[in-house]
Amino acid sequence: MKIGNLMRTVLLLSVLAVSGQGGAAQLKGAVKALPLHLVADVALPGGATRMDYISIDSAGHRAFLAHMGDGSVISVDTAGLKVAAEGKGTPRVRGVLSVPELGRLYAAAAGSGEVVVMDSGSLKVLARIAAGNADGLDYVPSLQRLFVTDQHGGNDVVIDAKTDKVLKKIPVGGDVGNTRFDPKSGRVLVAVGSSNELVAIDPEKMTVAGRYPLPGVEGAHGIAIDPSTETAFIAGEENSVVSSFSLTENKVTAVAPVGRDVDVLDVDPATHRLFVASESGVVSVFDVSGGGLKKVAEGFFAPDAHVVGVDRSTHLLYFPLKEIGGKPILRVERYEGP
Repeated sequence: MKIGNLMRTVLLLSVLAVSGQGGAAQLKGAVKALPLHLVADVALPGGATRMDYISIDSAGHRAFLAHMGDGSVISVDTAGLKVAAEGKGTPRVRGVLSVPELGRLYAAAAGSGEVVVMDSGSLKVLARIAAGNADGLDYVPSLQRLFVTDQHGGNDVVIDAKTDKVLKKIPVGGDVGNTRFDPKSGRVLVAVGSSNELVAIDPEKMTVAGRYPLPGVEGAHGIAIDPSTETAFIAGEENSVVSSFSLTENKVTAVAPVGRDVDVLDVDPATHRLFVASESGVVSVFDVSGGGLKKVAEGFFAPDAHVVGVDRSTHLLYFPLKEIGGKPILRVERYEGP
């Protein structure tokens, strides 16, 4: 069932009534209601348990979802808007990453301390690789290497995608957040929450190439990169902010408040819009043209809407939601704002 602006307002008032002052803080500084248009709600298999990261293969018309609470990975056909496959055996799965050139899907199964390698079509398990408290992951195509954050082990784990073997564990220190490959600079970037640093890794040498402070950010975790402006966006989950970081000057250029307990963020380089999701269900939208941070919309979206993914081909937004009407769904929206 479509949820329009009126229903979202009712939901927001309900959240504020329950959450008191903590919820009221979400309204402070809000720009305008979310200008989103519902495209579809895709019913998902499994229980109404926590969903986590999403990975979108635009060319292959697939969205891969981490059903963390069910320990499974779900493949959704984004053209037909239906479930294509479900893969089991990924306990407490968090990060998922589609690598179309290899025909593989990588899942960070924190519950078993592994990266699970799956066939991206059938989601059949092909290999299991020990990787500690696996969370975020990204791929460097030229080297065919996977970089995986070991959240509580303080490492970024390097895996050879050709052999499914660990090549090295790179110490980055502390509580490690997400990791992203920047194709423009050729560096792998890691958010370190305990030291509030952005750590740059040389993926060929597998060594730390730089450490950069993130002033104004507490609990650095989520990362999104806009290669068109050579900017990284880092979420501070402990103080509910997002920052812009110049990848040419290696410094923070702006910090802005977002929803409480910010989690996953994604950017659409073509439209210069950054979408930031939070555990509180508040979604924030920024104009990031030129690498800046101009908030253009913000509002309550849905309960537990802490993950967002952008299809860079269709520009549609995908929100895996734990429970709507007692069932998990993938909500597909079109952004129609400024």
